[in-house]
Amino acid sequence: MMVGRNKHLGLAIALMIVFAISRLPGLMPENFSAAYAIAFCAGVFFPGAMAWWLPLGALFTTDIFLNIFYYNAPVISPFMVVIYVSYALIVLIGKKIGRSASFLFLLTGGLLGAVLFYVITNTLSWITDPAYSKSLIGWIQSITVGHPEFPPTWVFFKNTIISTGLFTGLFVGSMKIAESVSEDKAKENEEEPEGETSTEKAES
Repeated sequence: MMVGRNKHLGLAIALMIVFAISRLPGLMPENFSAAYAIAFCAGVFFPGAMAWWLPLGALFTTDIFLNIFYYNAPVISPFMVVIYVSYALIVLIGKKIGRSASFLFLLTGGLLGAVLFYVITNTLSWITDPAYSKSLIGWIQSITVGHPEFPPTWVFFKNTIISTGLFTGLFVGSMKIAESVSEDKAKENEEEPEGETSTEKAES
């Protein structure tokens, strides 16, 4: 059953607010984020243009806030463009899979989106960072151990996979439950007039 534009808008906005709060620095471990799950599940469940503007808008708004007040970084940078192209690809993956897929398939799709984002952004770091040799070995370094003076990039990737699996499962589960409740109520509303008519006929 297709979800109308406003049907689960309240739930969607509530999830975006929770997501925005979860991005506050120090609240969660490094790279433990709901961003990839939000982008993927928006593509799966949100109708039309909402699948694009709601998650990307939430991500962009929080990024600007964090860059200004926490990181003292440029509001917009070329690296951000690549990041948002990656987010858009994750939304597209969700749209291609669709809401009719099984829970396990949706969970796999969310994880695929996280892997795609990780590979794209770390490949960009490999291309732009002079510390990496521009070779296959340098690229492998960028997606596995990173710079020696920082924690290995695979640690961040582990947190990315765990958080994406967790948040995708929670998001898919909540939307599936909401749809099931809506369908049950719709069936009750369709059956209720027939029951009343039968009662009226019996009384007459």
